[in-house]
Amino acid sequence: MREFLQELKRFFRKGDIVLLVISLFISAFGCLIVASTNNYREQGFLRYVLVQVAAIGLGVVFYAVFSSIDLEFFSEHRRALMVFCLAMLALLIPFGTDLGSGNKSWLSLPLVPFYIQPAEICKIFYILVAASVMNSHQHNLSSFRSVFHMGYYLILLVGTNVLLSEDVGVSLIFIFIFLGMAFSGGVKLWWFLLGGGLIGAAWPFVWNYFLDNYQKLRIESLYNPDIDPMGTGVRYHLQRSLDALTGGGVTGQGLFNGNRIQAGALPAQHTDFIFSAIGEELGYIGCFLVLVMLFILVARCIWVGRRSPDYMRRLVCFGAAAALIFQVFVNIGMCIGVVPVIGLTLPLISYGGSSTVTIYAMLGLVSGVYARPAPRSHERYVRPPR
Repeated sequence: MREFLQELKRFFRKGDIVLLVISLFISAFGCLIVASTNNYREQGFLRYVLVQVAAIGLGVVFYAVFSSIDLEFFSEHRRALMVFCLAMLALLIPFGTDLGSGNKSWLSLPLVPFYIQPAEICKIFYILVAASVMNSHQHNLSSFRSVFHMGYYLILLVGTNVLLSEDVGVSLIFIFIFLGMAFSGGVKLWWFLLGGGLIGAAWPFVWNYFLDNYQKLRIESLYNPDIDPMGTGVRYHLQRSLDALTGGGVTGQGLFNGNRIQAGALPAQHTDFIFSAIGEELGYIGCFLVLVMLFILVARCIWVGRRSPDYMRRLVCFGAAAALIFQVFVNIGMCIGVVPVIGLTLPLISYGGSSTVTIYAMLGLVSGVYARPAPRSHERYVRPPR
């Protein structure tokens, strides 16, 4: 504890302040968009902006805390981290709620005045668990035993989340983190080809027996225009998103001036479809600016990872980058109609306390790698048990 407090005091001297400034700049831009997308409400946008600012403030605290904890501590307690994740997901049984999304992926806890999405919290700790497991097998990473060990934690976490929340979309982020870390960590390519082949072979079975009709329609409607051509059914969200995204042209209609946005005509315009709201009010230029900001954020995470000589620390940074890339791709993809609507926020821009705080905490891990790119000399040869 004394060592942790000392690291916390040295945060502004050793932590990655550049990464924090980048994150705060994106968050400030996000607050501006949240204000504009909630301006149509009778009570105005103030409440939403205040909640978002509070989440950012709490996120910065978690950024500093996670930046100050040495990754060796997490590595030595990966089983405890996994138990914590499963316990968080188990709370969905008595306290789970769907918030109208159809997936019971949120916690409504007594005496807690806000909702918590446990999968967002588990995302952080899964990166640490996966990095620790891969670190213990780094000299024989592509063996069957190593891949089985890595896959065991993934299947356990994803299976539990799908079983308890029925939220397949959010569960995909764990899979993408796993793939990103496995690829950057050095797992042989033939394992990815084998996995892709098994998924392809299993897809007809999954389609027929595991997907509900509404999930099938969401996928089919992406490439079959004959499904809901008027955009009043399964294509309703997608059609409204495309109308808003293209309605601003190159320069947009201006903040607080979008025809659809200021009428509240775009569903989830301050959360899932905030990128389309940016398109209407700031145009394609605003959308490009968002992509540039998020690219810089991801690039910083990768740069910090490549700067570290320690295998596990590099994997943590690459895992954080993979999580960000997946969320950006899925969120923008569902706004432009190339990915089914699965309800993932645009990192640090969409409204959402759980998402904002957990992303800052995850970036705090990257900052910790920046502060301590290699283990201390007395920890250099310590490896966690397999």
